[in-house]
Amino acid sequence: MVALVFHGVEGSAQGTALFVFGDSLVDNGNNNFLSSIAKSNYYPYGVDFNIGPTGRFSNGKTFVDYLGDLLGVPSPPPFADPTTYGARILGGVNYASAAAGILDETGQHYGQRYSLSQQVINFETTLGQLRKMMSGADLSRYLAKSIALVVIGSNDYINNYLLPSMYPSSYNYRPPEFANLLLNHYARQLVALYSVGLRKFVLPGIAPLGCIPNQLATGQAPPGRCVDYVNQMLGAFNEGLKSLVNIMNNGTHPGAMFVYGNSYGVIGDILNNPSRYGFRVVDRGCCGIGRNQGQITCLPFVTPCYNRNQYVFWDAFHPTQAVDAIVAQRAYAGPPSDCHPMNTNGLFHCLSIHLASHFSSTCSIFHFLNVDCRRIPMLQELERPPKKIVASSLAALVSTHLKCWNFYELHCFEQLQWWFLK
Repeated sequence: MVALVFHGVEGSAQGTALFVFGDSLVDNGNNNFLSSIAKSNYYPYGVDFNIGPTGRFSNGKTFVDYLGDLLGVPSPPPFADPTTYGARILGGVNYASAAAGILDETGQHYGQRYSLSQQVINFETTLGQLRKMMSGADLSRYLAKSIALVVIGSNDYINNYLLPSMYPSSYNYRPPEFANLLLNHYARQLVALYSVGLRKFVLPGIAPLGCIPNQLATGQAPPGRCVDYVNQMLGAFNEGLKSLVNIMNNGTHPGAMFVYGNSYGVIGDILNNPSRYGFRVVDRGCCGIGRNQGQITCLPFVTPCYNRNQYVFWDAFHPTQAVDAIVAQRAYAGPPSDCHPMNTNGLFHCLSIHLASHFSSTCSIFHFLNVDCRRIPMLQELERPPKKIVASSLAALVSTHLKCWNFYELHCFEQLQWWFLK
């Protein structure tokens, strides 16, 4: 048993660890160790990364790297790396795998990959190691302060549903039905992760896939446009994921908070207003071959574009590190249109999270008070967060949860505000 200092408690980090689940958007090397043709452990991948190619599908850093920097949590090592054990796993582990999807069969034409269900199993393997390193109580606290980032779903479309010659899904399901299938499988895996102790979840939706070079290269889009029917079919999934977040936050999972990230809106904003963000090229990859540099993705030792920070897309499928930096910043500190019901920073500073050990939602604070304001002093047993954080959090709670308060509860809210700010 080792003695642990949780940085999320005493240091500058906002979480103890970062556990990453997903696909090539966040894979940082797992597929290097798998029998797969979906690999990126060669130049020019990593051309702008300080240690060169690592298995990241980017010219440099990925969304995980940037979000970890903002949270004060180092980017975790890949699960499949044989050296990922012992002290290396204390900061988290990355289970993401290129070509992986929510459905087990997604991406099978690329060879071996860790589907979402397999990634959850792999996480349980890590848990077995952690149980040998800390007590049960310490492990519970560690997991509750850790972040689970899940970036998945894109391959279920571009490497399943949109490949009718290889997969029957588009014949068996209409787009809304397919989205429901994905969300049902997704929800089961989230419940599994919650059941073993994770409590903070960040769940980005799917970006506008109809705008990636791979889809533009099909020739199905008019000049200067994206493939509209592809983007339209994603609405059912993204709206469904946001609804799933609301369901998971409704009090049935005490102590947890699930955050939906509006990837579609954020990337769409960048594509619609490229000059605002310093981009000039939005319709082709920096590294690739064929129409829109998207018919064949970045091959070994191909010379990429030189002005990479001006490109939205690095290869046929993935954004440049310049885009990932923007997306991570908006996931961390973006407005309600970017993240619901709060941004990632809010996971650690929202009033409802400070009360999470006692209340599963803001509404339940008032259920606890039983619209009897005399019970407010009982909250003195809880940790009082900094006043500046409380002030902004209370304002957010008003706009987010006003619908669950009646007139008398609003009166209680005023007294609750006074108590926390006095």
